[in-house]
Amino acid sequence: MKINYAILPLVALMAITRVHHFGSAIALPDASLAVFFLAGLCFRNRAILVGLLLEAGVLDYVAINAFSVSDWCISPAYLFLIPTYGALWLAGRYSSRFANLDVAAFAYTLSLATLASSVAFLISNGSFYLFSGRYAEMAAYDYATAVAHYYGPYVSAALLYSAIGLAVIKARQVIVSQIQRGEI
Repeated sequence: MKINYAILPLVALMAITRVHHFGSAIALPDASLAVFFLAGLCFRNRAILVGLLLEAGVLDYVAINAFSVSDWCISPAYLFLIPTYGALWLAGRYSSRFANLDVAAFAYTLSLATLASSVAFLISNGSFYLFSGRYAEMAAYDYATAVAHYYGPYVSAALLYSAIGLAVIKARQVIVSQIQRGEI
């Protein structure tokens, strides 16, 4: 099996940001959503999706067992991170059609990242409500109201990382094009 080392920056980004969902004074916000979106955008091989899913699970295990991070989110709903991240991966795959990343394609790709991040928010929070066993007595409306304030930070961190990733991809495209034309 041939390893595509171009995935390593995304693997590293998830590894260094996964501990804190929204960030703190000493930690960057979690980049996992953007990592799955950008991986879908850049890589066709589904083995990369599986590898990133495994990485996320291992990182969570290490954070809980070695760094005393709360295991509050570990429940039967945890399995729904697969479709959560799958939605981002698929949106990235679809976005690969707009590879030239001109201004319109850049904006459209970020719009797709916003939509995919919103779907991911609904899947992850909806499944947690339904399957975690922690909210059996709470009405769905009350739960939705309680988690709604997390939506902004959840999506904005994903969009920030995605925009930076898209800018890096565009810069690479420009540099490679200039090298091919002999301008560099």
